[in-house]
Amino acid sequence: MLNFNRPVHTKDELEYIAQVIKNDKVCGDGPFTHMCNDWFEKKTQSEKVLLTTSCTHALEMAALLSDIETGDEIIMPSYTFVSTANAFVLRGAKIVFVDIRPDTMNIDENLIEGAITERTKAIVPVHYAGVSCEMDKIKKIAEKYNLIVIEDAAQGMMSTYKGKMLGTIGDIGCYSFHETKNYNMGEGGAILLNHKEYNLKAEILREKGTNRSQFFRGQIDKYTWVDQGSSYLPSELNAAYLYPQLLMANEINEQRLELWNLYYKLLTPLKNNAKIDLPFVPENCQHNAHMFYIKVKDIEERERLINYLKERDIMAVFHYIPLHSSTAGKKFGVFHGEDKFTTIESNRLLRLPMFFDLKFSEIEYVCQCIYDFFKN
Repeated sequence: MLNFNRPVHTKDELEYIAQVIKNDKVCGDGPFTHMCNDWFEKKTQSEKVLLTTSCTHALEMAALLSDIETGDEIIMPSYTFVSTANAFVLRGAKIVFVDIRPDTMNIDENLIEGAITERTKAIVPVHYAGVSCEMDKIKKIAEKYNLIVIEDAAQGMMSTYKGKMLGTIGDIGCYSFHETKNYNMGEGGAILLNHKEYNLKAEILREKGTNRSQFFRGQIDKYTWVDQGSSYLPSELNAAYLYPQLLMANEINEQRLELWNLYYKLLTPLKNNAKIDLPFVPENCQHNAHMFYIKVKDIEERERLINYLKERDIMAVFHYIPLHSSTAGKKFGVFHGEDKFTTIESNRLLRLPMFFDLKFSEIEYVCQCIYDFFKN
């Protein structure tokens, strides 16, 4: 069976993990965690970057840092993972879903302003497939209404918008290092803080509400409980697994782009014959080849194609069920305006196998099977 995903790893993970064990420092905030944080700060030019236990927890930290309270409204797309909404629901906020653009599957920036009320507190753009939302327009709206912009860049590491890395454009950014992502630590994430005023509070939140980080820097004599917080520190073992991937981040990115480009080239004739649609990347965006998807006619055709590929030992999967149609989405949120594209486009989308060590011959086999499906 050709798996849909296989987590990336280099030759150095075992050596680095062995170092952690040898050093008797397996809990959070050890040397490898700090090296990862430093790498991200240099790479992204964010004010501060902190590894977290997941992108879910990075989003929860973002909600806390933004002082989200009961009754606040948060604008986001419905076509996203549940964590995007849950982070704010946990603070008592109401989620306001708006429609997506059918070309990028990202939030439609032209519909955001119409969803703003006096209770709106933040906009949460989700960079689907590592392709940026239209951030200039979103930031302009946020500045006009004094709103916070929290980027869900779970899929966006190494992607850019007008030369600026995703996660660094809004007030706060969040990355995922789940095993399905381009760079992974099994479970993990990072929060990118783009304003200095967040730095100290984020450290306290991440350290269970204590000023422990200041204590270890020698800035205070003892540490104590000073604010609300939780345990958002990943294990040093996880950080040691991630670090060698960061050292070859460009190589991983370039290899994935080669694979993505081969898919696109081989499937373009089907697109030209109006059998499928292929991903669209706006001119000002550089994506990271996080996924390769196609869009077929409708949900019935997608189901037939999934089964056809499965019979040929290829695992292809659909993605999110729009949140506004779920039980919790109806309870905690509302869809503003017309669902013109979210449901229809999500029903058409099919993700193909995509991972770092995928072979060109395997891509050729997948594409040939897709051609055979439409031929038959």
